[in-house]
Amino acid sequence: CLKHSNKRPALAGFFVSSLLGLLGCNIGLMKRFLVFMQMPVILIAHGVTTGDQGYIQEINGVNFVPFMYLGAKHMVTGYDHLLFLVGVIFFLYRLKDIGVYVSLFALGHSSTLLLGVFADIHINEFIIDAIIGLSVVYKALDNLGAFQRWFGVQPNTKISTLIFGLFHGFGLAAKIIEFEIDSNGLFTNLIAFNIGVEIGQLLALSTILILISYWRKKSSFLAYAYSTNVLLMILGFMLTGYQLFGYFNS
Repeated sequence: CLKHSNKRPALAGFFVSSLLGLLGCNIGLMKRFLVFMQMPVILIAHGVTTGDQGYIQEINGVNFVPFMYLGAKHMVTGYDHLLFLVGVIFFLYRLKDIGVYVSLFALGHSSTLLLGVFADIHINEFIIDAIIGLSVVYKALDNLGAFQRWFGVQPNTKISTLIFGLFHGFGLAAKIIEFEIDSNGLFTNLIAFNIGVEIGQLLALSTILILISYWRKKSSFLAYAYSTNVLLMILGFMLTGYQLFGYFNS
């Protein structure tokens, strides 16, 4: 559990305000949101509930349906994944394009989950979650056209989506390694978990797409698209900041 500090939100608020100024955003419009920076929030992006953790550690053999359920639950409640995916599909209008990007993210996420567990690649979970927070920041900045404006180049969005998917998978792999799950049936259980993740991702994306598609029909979409991505960027910085604080105080 991360202890609340009055200094961290103040510094974070100053940093975000400065960045908003560089982006040319009306800081006054965003100050209300910065109130959230004063809240004692606990941000553990790949946390597993106590009940689920105990179940995972106690079971033995193949448990396909339970692991599929846990995978779906992880995706639907994994706000770091959802924030990144919101950024990815925010300006995608064709279902074909959405399918390509989501598939690349799923490929990265699934492969490193399996690789991380079976190759026992244990990367500090705070560092991984901080990188995941930065992936949200990156996507928001990409949507804002910041890279073209600052550096005159446009990063390959498909490659970046795949790369950040790889980091997202290592995040959960770190948790699973810590639980020391019984090796009997582990491969099948992880496959089931990955299938559940894709089911959860489909459910979450369907909801997000319905909401965004409805919003796109309103004049407010273009009016607030910029501010929405700035908001997404701030949330990514919050994720990163709290994870780094956890790393240096663990």
